[in-house]
Amino acid sequence: MIALPRGSGANKTFCLSMLSMFRHSLQTLGRLLLLLLAYGSVLFLSLLTSFLLRFDFQVPQEFWSRFWTSVFWILPLKLLLLGFFGQFRSLLTFFSLPDAKMLAWAMGISAVVCFAVWFFMQGADVVPRGVIVTDGLMSFLGLAGLRTGLRIYRERVIGVGALARGHRRRTAIMGSGSSAALLLRDIQSRPGLGLEVVCFVDDDRHKIGSTLHGIPVIGPRSRLGKLAGSLSLQKVIIAMSGAKPGLIKDIVVDLNALGLEHDILPSVAQMLDGEVTVSRLRPVDPVDLLGREEASLDEDGITEMLRGQVIMVTGAGGSIGSELCRQVAAKNPEKIVLVERSEPALFAIEQELRRVQPHVVLVPRAFDICNDKQMSRLFTSERPSIVFQAAAHKHVPLMEEQPTEALMNNVLGTETVARLADRNGAGKFILISSDKAVNPSSVMGATKQLAEMVLEDIQQGSAGACCFAAVRFGNVLGSSGSVVPIFRRQIAEGGPVTVTHPEVTRFFMSIPESVGLILQSALQARGGEIFALDMGDAVRIEELARQMIELSGFVPGEDIKIIHTGLRSGEKLHEEPIHLMDGVEQTVHPKVRRARNGRHHSAAPLADELRRVISDPQFDDRAALAWLASVLPAYRKRPT
Repeated sequence: MIALPRGSGANKTFCLSMLSMFRHSLQTLGRLLLLLLAYGSVLFLSLLTSFLLRFDFQVPQEFWSRFWTSVFWILPLKLLLLGFFGQFRSLLTFFSLPDAKMLAWAMGISAVVCFAVWFFMQGADVVPRGVIVTDGLMSFLGLAGLRTGLRIYRERVIGVGALARGHRRRTAIMGSGSSAALLLRDIQSRPGLGLEVVCFVDDDRHKIGSTLHGIPVIGPRSRLGKLAGSLSLQKVIIAMSGAKPGLIKDIVVDLNALGLEHDILPSVAQMLDGEVTVSRLRPVDPVDLLGREEASLDEDGITEMLRGQVIMVTGAGGSIGSELCRQVAAKNPEKIVLVERSEPALFAIEQELRRVQPHVVLVPRAFDICNDKQMSRLFTSERPSIVFQAAAHKHVPLMEEQPTEALMNNVLGTETVARLADRNGAGKFILISSDKAVNPSSVMGATKQLAEMVLEDIQQGSAGACCFAAVRFGNVLGSSGSVVPIFRRQIAEGGPVTVTHPEVTRFFMSIPESVGLILQSALQARGGEIFALDMGDAVRIEELARQMIELSGFVPGEDIKIIHTGLRSGEKLHEEPIHLMDGVEQTVHPKVRRARNGRHHSAAPLADELRRVISDPQFDDRAALAWLASVLPAYRKRPT
């Protein structure tokens, strides 16, 4: 006997649990019986049809007994094999290539077993061999046809019925290439998305008037305004993998003018696995409008540099550091040592890399680069061959208030890591610098220039084979603290969007592009270089703010206000184009140039001098600013 739990509440819970188990068992049994009936019917009809075809529908009476004898063992055999290959666990209305393979295996093995029985029985009481061959093929086609038909019924009938046609958004796909075709297939297979693709829009006159998967290709794009009304378009998806930013910008302007909702499918190059699905769609981003043509890199050379190596990335949780980790991990290094003092940021990039690149050994360490003992033990144990120094304080206004902290982290932290890299046999040390190091007007820029000078000291005094280099570039779109996420938040809050000055400009590049060019610079580094990345044309920040407001579907100045707050301490109105400055040389890569620091060498290493002055008990932020002005003439002349 089963002892029931005491108490009315416990009894009620127990009864509900037993009832739920009983209901689940009935549902499972009912589904199994349905599958047996469906599969059994198809298999019986396949065998019967094959038998009739063998005798041209004139079956001699004596062969019917063979047929019925065979039915009673061939059908159970096939059903048993279908169960073995998991076909009773799969849902009838969901059918794909893996299911087709399992069906082929089951029917193929059953045919082999039938042939073995035929030879063992010498053909007695068994259907003829021609029936066995035909039946194997027809059984596969019959089961596959059943599953395909049920899938089509689910997608085209049940799905459409579940979502009223009036609630489906009529959609056009901009472009008619392979990405657009794959996207259409994914949309058609998922009616619950509420999208109905009614046309493709393409400027290629050779495609206009043709159809793609049954959907007409109309065009050119200039006719979209007239066609949008007649077709009742509500949404446009941009699926033009090779489109340049200028074209995307023009398209977005046109779509905004027409009041059409729009999303964009990233290029296949951005989708590393090549998958084209609706889940990849996203709103048009400023990166799509401000980006440049993708830089071609020496992928073979970069891969050869990183493959099988132990790579250290400091600041691994930051915008640049985390992208460095992603791109390095894709080149099959032996190990990546991730150094990041922010535990949440370190945990996030570690978990991402373990999921995406599980073959790469990771060593995550929540260390401060200024901690000499911790970093020394880490270098001794891991012995990295290439070090990317991305750890830094980078926010200009914050560092204006904390110059001592900026000196400690950006200068002495860099010196600590670089010195340990040299002592422990690293081959290359790459410092991530900034265009703000050129004639610095801010504490952040000044400390970055000092970090470059520290590398020059270490390179000159190095007895090892390590080569030291720095890479300067401007702002990266979407990095933490940059204007894009700030503007996006301000727009989401209803405004206003704050711009420091109506004429302020900055140079921008995307995070992936900047990291790709950092790796290209590392490949070219031979020691003592300061590489300057080609940042393209300067972007007016107010124009960027207007574009982001328009991308969000609002009117700048009306729906969302733009206000000017004035330049902050340490900020310049225009950053200097580092790739066009005097003394900057062209390298083998068109977007990577080489600059020279041009400093006057002091008798003592700069880091030793800085440690000496910081150790003074009277040293404070005011003293830090005075010391910066004493060692950097350009900083001494900054506006006050």
